[in-house]
Amino acid sequence: MPVAVVTDSTAYLPPELVRRHRLTVVPLTVVLNGAEGLEGVETQPADATRALRERRVSASTSRPAPEQFARTYRRLLDDGADGVVSVHLSAGLSGTVEAARLAAVDFDGRVEVVDSRSAGMGLGFPAIAAAAAAEAGADLAGVRDAALASVARTTVWFYVDTLEFLRRGGRINAAEALFGTALSVKPIMHMPDGAIVLREKVRTASRGVARLVDLAVEAAGDDDVDLGVHHLAAPHRAEALLAALTERLGARLHDTYVSEAGAVVAAHAGPGLACVVVHRRSDG
Repeated sequence: MPVAVVTDSTAYLPPELVRRHRLTVVPLTVVLNGAEGLEGVETQPADATRALRERRVSASTSRPAPEQFARTYRRLLDDGADGVVSVHLSAGLSGTVEAARLAAVDFDGRVEVVDSRSAGMGLGFPAIAAAAAAEAGADLAGVRDAALASVARTTVWFYVDTLEFLRRGGRINAAEALFGTALSVKPIMHMPDGAIVLREKVRTASRGVARLVDLAVEAAGDDDVDLGVHHLAAPHRAEALLAALTERLGARLHDTYVSEAGAVVAAHAGPGLACVVVHRRSDG
């Protein structure tokens, strides 16, 4: 049986992709105003956006327990998988990778854990690459290496209406020092090393979307690319992003995936998020 591929709920993969590639998705937990739920199972994006728009809100997230990963790995191996490659949310944002690695220790080298250094389709593309390698018959090391190569070819840019939610959740570092002034502008963020960093500030939401397009085209270079586009309670921004990028990239654009970000990202980014993930198809 091929190597099995595990990811987590912050990949925000369209359900048809999960089914097509036989991915196993382990959910993170979201706590909104004291109500706990599994992302994508018990807590949906609308639950998060509704809570975050209240004047007083507490929002937090937590990683899956190592025991949850261990149960998942054991089930897949018992079902006949030759091994497991587990691809997860950036270690710079969550303890999910750490929990997966703690669980993997008990499986005598049959489980490999990969840090995507990203979230959303920045995680989703490496998971898909791993699954495609497994489907093609690659061994455990080959599937792991396919995921790692995809990580290196993936770039994430995103816009938020305010840094307030990232500040509350402790997900910004260098940008945090600029928080006082950033409230009056619109920040563009990226994740160069798995942590969220402020790239620049713009004056309006429309300019924010336009800059995301420019930055995505720059990240694509001369390569053929796939795109992931995410939003949070802002489908019009996702539509504008995809339309502009389709026009700019032309025949170099291949697969595109559009989805709403889930409750974990919602809790830390807030409504209005627009995100573009560029996945280059070659190592050039």
